[in-house]
Amino acid sequence: MGDGTATADLDVRLEKHRVELTGYCYRMLGSSFEAEDAVQDTMVRAWRSYDKFEGRSSLRSWLYRIATNVCLDMLTAGNKRARPMDLTESTPLARAALSPRPENMWLEPMPDARVLPVVEDPAEAAVAKESVRLAFMAALQKLPPKQRAVLILREVLAWKASEVAELLETSVASVNSALQRARATLAEQPERGADAAVSDPLDEEQRKLLERYVQAFEGYDMAALTALLHEDAIMTMPPFDLWLTGPADITGFMTTLGASCADSRLVPVQVNGLPGFAHYKPDPEKTGGFTAWAVQALEISDGRITGFHCFLDVQRWFPLFDLPLQLEPEAGQVQQGG
Repeated sequence: MGDGTATADLDVRLEKHRVELTGYCYRMLGSSFEAEDAVQDTMVRAWRSYDKFEGRSSLRSWLYRIATNVCLDMLTAGNKRARPMDLTESTPLARAALSPRPENMWLEPMPDARVLPVVEDPAEAAVAKESVRLAFMAALQKLPPKQRAVLILREVLAWKASEVAELLETSVASVNSALQRARATLAEQPERGADAAVSDPLDEEQRKLLERYVQAFEGYDMAALTALLHEDAIMTMPPFDLWLTGPADITGFMTTLGASCADSRLVPVQVNGLPGFAHYKPDPEKTGGFTAWAVQALEISDGRITGFHCFLDVQRWFPLFDLPLQLEPEAGQVQQGG
């Protein structure tokens, strides 16, 4: 009986670290599902080898060591995840074609609740949020795996160089050198879709901008939408490699290839430290209901939308966000057809 209690107690102690470990593995891997797999693997390894854990370090740092090794093993395949604008040049609307690429190429969206633990300190919360934003996540993917681990542990999680050296079984000098190289690489990244201007929580101006966005999008009012988009706004739609720049091409796309999105409904979500929406299109069966179409993540700067990212693989994303794949018809709506 004592053993059962000890086992349950260990489960509880491990489980306390799940969200922060998922955040760490997600930053390392760029994939929501691979991150959850990596954490599950970490928990299983910790559970199996707990009797060898001598308590020389804290349980938390021991778990990070296991998680780091799991991620480094997964990254030896060399797969780097990216956004459409990291792979191709922007396409003018006249040449827009929807060609999908394999899902394992793309940086994947992640609900905030799965990767951002609740912390008391607003500054710490802000750093955590910034470090899962799409632009930063994409920049991390440019780093070799060990440098990526060093940068996340030092800059995002605020570990000391000596703690990181111990975790990676290396010297403080080599940790400092890896951090310098990682910072230099990040400094060279082009600021595409920079999103540093989202405040936490959203300020009044940003809340109003989002309200106007919902009205414009649900009403499919392209003039109103144009007024909200930054002149250099970017639209992406993974798994398609197409990306568009500027309000004219974005709204042009929405009224041509994307015309079936008229009369959609948007449900707010928190995604990658950004404001976002679950986007439901009118049900093609004409039931009056709505069917899942995309998870949208919005980047905002200077009172305008600078990035408009639509993740279309709803069978994967909507369950991850605990969202239904269908919305019922709205009250008072007449059902069409039979």
